[in-house]
Amino acid sequence: MTNPSPGNGSALEWFKSSYSTNDGPECVEAAFAPGTIHIRDSKHRQGPQLAFGRQEWAAFLSYATDH
Repeated sequence: MTNPSPGNGSALEWFKSSYSTNDGPECVEAAFAPGTIHIRDSKHRQGPQLAFGRQEWAAFLSYATDH
């Protein structure tokens, strides 16, 4: 994982999680860039973001689907 980065990430095209709802607690958005997956809280779009390399993201998804 890279360091969280401030800013709005306006150059990225963000996608809201299919598990997120307008009235629910799960509010995660992801954006895909060459070699990097960015994650942010959709309720705080101007806040910090996390950025993961493709291998790190694949490992996280594998873990998350098993648990």
